[in-house]
Amino acid sequence: MASAFSLNDVTIFFSEKMLMNNVTLTISDGDRIGVVGKNGSGKSTFLRMLAGLEKPDNGSISVQRNMSVAYLPQTPVLREDATITEAALQYLPARPGEDTAAAAYEAQTILTQLGFADLQQPVSQLSGGQRMRVALAGVLCRDSDVLLLDEPTNHIDLDMAQWLEDRLLKWRKTLIVVTHDRYLLERAFNRIFNVGGGEVGVYNCPYSGYLEERAQREEMQAATLRKNKSLYRKELAWIRRGAPARSTKAKGRIQRFDAVAEAIKEAPQEAELTMKSVASRLGKKIVSWDHLDVSIGGNTLIRDFSYTLLRDDRVGIVGGNGAGKTTLLRTLCGELPPASGVIEKGDTVKIGYFAQHCPPLDPDTRVIDAVKDVAVRVYTPDGDLTASQMAETFLFPSQMQYQKVSSLSGGEMRRLYLLRILMAAPNVLILDEPTNDLDLDTLNVLEDYLDSFQGAIIAVSHDRYFLDRITTHLFAVEDGRMVPYIGGYQSYLDAQEEKREQVSPLKTEAKTSEPQRRQHSSVKFSFKEQRDFETIEDTVMQLEEKVEALAAEIEVNAADYVKVAALMAEQEETQRKLDEATERWLYLQEKWEQIQAAKNG
Repeated sequence: MASAFSLNDVTIFFSEKMLMNNVTLTISDGDRIGVVGKNGSGKSTFLRMLAGLEKPDNGSISVQRNMSVAYLPQTPVLREDATITEAALQYLPARPGEDTAAAAYEAQTILTQLGFADLQQPVSQLSGGQRMRVALAGVLCRDSDVLLLDEPTNHIDLDMAQWLEDRLLKWRKTLIVVTHDRYLLERAFNRIFNVGGGEVGVYNCPYSGYLEERAQREEMQAATLRKNKSLYRKELAWIRRGAPARSTKAKGRIQRFDAVAEAIKEAPQEAELTMKSVASRLGKKIVSWDHLDVSIGGNTLIRDFSYTLLRDDRVGIVGGNGAGKTTLLRTLCGELPPASGVIEKGDTVKIGYFAQHCPPLDPDTRVIDAVKDVAVRVYTPDGDLTASQMAETFLFPSQMQYQKVSSLSGGEMRRLYLLRILMAAPNVLILDEPTNDLDLDTLNVLEDYLDSFQGAIIAVSHDRYFLDRITTHLFAVEDGRMVPYIGGYQSYLDAQEEKREQVSPLKTEAKTSEPQRRQHSSVKFSFKEQRDFETIEDTVMQLEEKVEALAAEIEVNAADYVKVAALMAEQEETQRKLDEATERWLYLQEKWEQIQAAKNG
């Protein structure tokens, strides 16, 4: 198979940082490559070199003759005075002999599929996610030999991410994509390139195979390092005793000692990102809102939304671009006033808002000063940590802490922004597209941190894996209403499919001949039942404790007939609530057992 690209001893620096060191590899025609790596490791630079927009400092890149390349960066630039159709067509230069009418038709078709109704809408009116979709239409509407995409799912909604995945699965030419979308990585690629440490690790397998093979490689490297350290200690002991003579054998051992010492010195340090839990104490009352209307610029986006946030809630919010998700989060945080309705917040609530776009920092500010501006010291389960120690746990080593923030990559800026939020010790986290620009290692650690977070979480995200991993229930913005769904993103998709089946006039025999599957889908909690099931045990326990406390108080005040009468009336009412709660608990427990039985077939 012919090679599309050949890299020969390629070395490239960014400022003083070496991104690639003597990299040699071949990309063949028809390869489907997912590119992963830590933030700042050089993934975007790698794509820019393949696109011909960046030249290596040393080495060479050979490109197949007359090969056409379509490249989509993370932040595409469009003409502000153009319509979206014009911008899509002008995004790439026309190919020699191209049918311009066919390209225009294809661009308009893709724009329509991407949710644009007015194809003459000016670019100046578009949001960031809409601009990404226009540029995406621009790279897909022309017949290219190679497609290079840099984080194409950033800032687009879930439906568009699914549409893009389906489109890429049908692509039959060379495809190279930098992405942290784990579902896309698993389904769309047969090779994984891991960029980092000056190298490009090549894995000829899908994402799941890459994870297994990478773990095996790291275990082998760790074993080799342990062996070298053991040998080093033995040789060091021999050196310290003193060489018996200037014999050839002694010189050989000294040379071997030097070689082992060099191997240990050159071994990469195992820097791991660890997010420390620094949440503040959270009281009984958290956040609730009643009949909330959310609007911006006089346009009501979400109507009549009522909800009470529980201590351990994990709430996901999904919806199309422009549906009002970010506006809702800003309203809940207090950045925007509600159009109508009431938001009540407990006295101990401390909200940490991780916005979709990092707020600007003075580019001359040092990393450590940006952290200290929030807090100089924080309390964690491991004890008090200084700002510098917290920065190190977020992969900002001491030498990097004194760099200016202007030197950080986009992903490193997001990591710094997240650190600043957690330094304030929030007990309610409101996350707006938290996975944007974060590398896979950081995402995994963030998800582990959120699993153990002692507080409530509300997250808007287009990352399907993240929603499945973190959330226990979702709200979908549908026609301005917040519609509840139990479970993560896959449960939401299943519910949507059931809705489509119910409204479809065609009921095939194949569908009706699956009683077991239908029984499984019919036996489930309603949204209110799921909420009650999560809280009913605590409710029963609190009521039992109150009944006991009232009985003790009646005994203490036995001589005060007036007070005893009031206490007995309260005890009777509490006992009634306890009986109702106990009946509810028994009903929900029985239904939960039925759901488990249905799931198990």
